[in-house]
Amino acid sequence: MTGGYWLGVDLGGTKILSALFDDNLRLLARSKQPTGADGGPAAVLERIAQGAEAVIHEAGIDRTQIRGMGLGIPGQIAIGTSTVKFAPNLDWHDVDVQSLLPANWTWPVYLENDVRMGTYGEFAFGAARGARNVLGVFVGTGVGGGLILNGELFTGFNGNAGEFGNLVIHWRRGHTVEAIAGRKFMMQRAGEILADSPKRVRKEWKNVDLDGVRSSQLAEFYQRDDPVAVQLVDDSARALGAAIGGIVNFISPEVIVLGGGVTGALGDSYIERIWEIARRYTLPGAADNIRCIAASLGDDSGVVGCAAYAKFRSQLRAVVA
Repeated sequence: MTGGYWLGVDLGGTKILSALFDDNLRLLARSKQPTGADGGPAAVLERIAQGAEAVIHEAGIDRTQIRGMGLGIPGQIAIGTSTVKFAPNLDWHDVDVQSLLPANWTWPVYLENDVRMGTYGEFAFGAARGARNVLGVFVGTGVGGGLILNGELFTGFNGNAGEFGNLVIHWRRGHTVEAIAGRKFMMQRAGEILADSPKRVRKEWKNVDLDGVRSSQLAEFYQRDDPVAVQLVDDSARALGAAIGGIVNFISPEVIVLGGGVTGALGDSYIERIWEIARRYTLPGAADNIRCIAASLGDDSGVVGCAAYAKFRSQLRAVVA
């Protein structure tokens, strides 16, 4: 299957990124829309359609040449279907996406978890290109993950493999990685710490809306050695490192790719700290020659992964047929 074009759409809690690629997966056009999840699934899917049509129009291609589309969803997909079982940031439950897409779309649409698609993008064209076994960890509002095993996206028996953020790392309290390392939960913790902090510390956070803190703001506080931010970031790195160390022992990935808004804002020192902690939990020699590196595609990890995955699935379907 050659000579066509591929769509990649990355649906997030606040924005929708859409992109069109040629058959060599070169970017031709991209578009951004607000998610507007308050309008419900139908309104969100309408904006997804608008974004896709926008990049088709910008590239000036004949829509009949589109071979497929990958759609990254921030939630759980019922394996082998177009149904989103649960997407917490969108408040979706059992939403059949295919039924809400334009009837005149003749190309196949492949749904997958958004972080898996980010991992696939880094595997296919980013920081992990050329590797066969990859762990992707994306730290943003929450924490997500993806697994490439033996050169293929691994989803597991029930389709939930790679849910890194839901690993429990404190068995007595039931704390997950996400509950410590995700920005949303870090800000909840910030409120608890500030309530018992000296006045000079509270003053630095005065008038800061903790619910609206961006990754870049957290990084600014951290870079000026604010004690609250330092504690939050170090706890985050420790939680991620402990979990990654366990994964290294369990599946021995060749490359660990760290991405997401928090990782991007905090930079290399954050990644180095995570890997330093991770190595403390690995068996002797288990971490040798493993690379723990930053994602290289930035915001485009997801759309690149979606388009690449759509091409892979379409080619696989053609072979089977």
